Amino acid sequence: QSQLVESGGGLVQPGGSLTLTCAISEFREPYYLIGWFLQAPGKEREAVSYIRNSDDYIYYADSVKGRFTISRDRAENMVYLHMNSLKPEDSGDYYCASAPIWPYTDYTRPENYDTWGQGTQVTVSS
Repeated sequence: QSQLVESGGGLVQPGGSLTLTCAISEFREPYYLIGWFLQAPGKEREAVSYIRNSDDYIYYADSVKGRFTISRDRAENMVYLHMNSLKPEDSGDYYCASAPIWPYTDYTRPENYDTWGQGTQVTVSS
C-alpha cells in the first residue's frame, strides 16, 4: 500500500507563501489521484485541490483559486501545494491523500480517498 508523508507546514504571516510537499512511497494503482485537504480547528476536512495522474486534470476549491497551485514531480513521486497570498482562514492541518480513479466519483469528498498522510500544520498569523 502507498504511504504518504507531508512536510512544509509552519507559521507564516498573512500574505506570505508556503509550499507543502507530499512524498509518495509507491503507487499501487495505475490510475489514481492525489488530493490536498484542509482541516481547520473545529471544522470538517475539506478538499483544497487534487490532481489526476491519467490526464493531469486539476481541481481547486473556490477559496484558493488564483492563490494555490498543485504540481507534481513524476520522477520523484512528489506532489506539491504551492500556497501564495495566505490568509488566516487558510490555517489548519493539511493532509495529502490518494484515491484510485473511478467514474462518477466526487473527489472533493474525503471518504473517497483510501490512503492518508499524517498531516502538516499551517498557521497564518501576524
